[in-house]
Formats: sequence, C-alpha cells, structure tokens
Amino acid sequence: MTGPVFVDTNVFVYRHDDTVAAKQFRAEQWIRFLARNRAGRLSYQVLQELYATLTRPRLNFDPAEARRIVQLLSVWQPLTIEIGILERAWQLQERHTLSWWDALIVAAAQASECSVLLTEDLQPGQVFDGVRVVNPFASSDKKPHQIVEAHDVATGHGDA
Repeated sequence: MTGPVFVDTNVFVYRHDDTVAAKQFRAEQWIRFLARNRAGRLSYQVLQELYATLTRPRLNFDPAEARRIVQLLSVWQPLTIEIGILERAWQLQERHTLSWWDALIVAAAQASECSVLLTEDLQPGQVFDGVRVVNPFASSDKKPHQIVEAHDVATGHGDA
C-alpha cells in the first residue's frame, strides 16, 4: 500500500503546462498514480498557488478553466492551514532557513502525515522530521510506484 504523498504546486502546474513536455508527462504520471491509489495530499495553499499561476500571463488560462481544475482537485480533500500549521512552519523556517512558502508546504505535509513531499523547490533527499523531499522530475527512468516503494522500504513505511 502506498502511504500518503504531499504534492507541491509545481507538480500540478507542470501537469497543465504544455511548453515543457517531459515535465508535463512526468507530472501526469505522478498525479494518475496518486489518484489511483488515493495517496495524494495537498493543502488549500497549493490550490491557491495553482490558480494564481495558471491565470498568470505565461500560462494564460481562462479563469473559468483554472477554477474547474482547482475544483476537480478538491476531491483530494485539501488540508486547511490553521494556527498549528503556521506555528510549525515558523519553526521549520527558522531551523532550516526555508522560505516562508516552502516552510508552510513542509508543515502541511507533516500535518497530513506524509513521509514523501513531491517538489522540485527543495533539496531532493532532504528530510524534515520524517518527510523526505522527492523531486518528481528526477529519476525519469523509474515509475512513480517504484520511487515510492523504494522510499517505503528504506524508511520502514511499506507493508511487511
């Protein structure tokens, strides 16, 4: 069984960005895998950032289409950012000298009880109190399930 995996905004953005075909394909692989296994986690911060990024001039999505994409992702039951997560993010920001937005993502991944955080914005392999950063666009020779299974075996989170 696949444990919960927190997905950062950039994975969803690349899923809808046809200017970077390799990353779009890889993002699609990850999202399908996580949806099929009901293992994907995200926060309202991710949905807000996704909407803002899709509607910027570079991608220039119609706001109605961007809203539809965000609404479809709401089935992943996004985590609400509350004071406990803010406090955890402040601690992470200070301890690891993270940007505020990255610290908030890591705190949300921790609150979602994820052992994997998919993002290209942090150092791959870095571990934040049990949450390991995985760059979803690296190791393109491996399928998402192989990466998650290898992580689960290495950390003892897999089925025994």
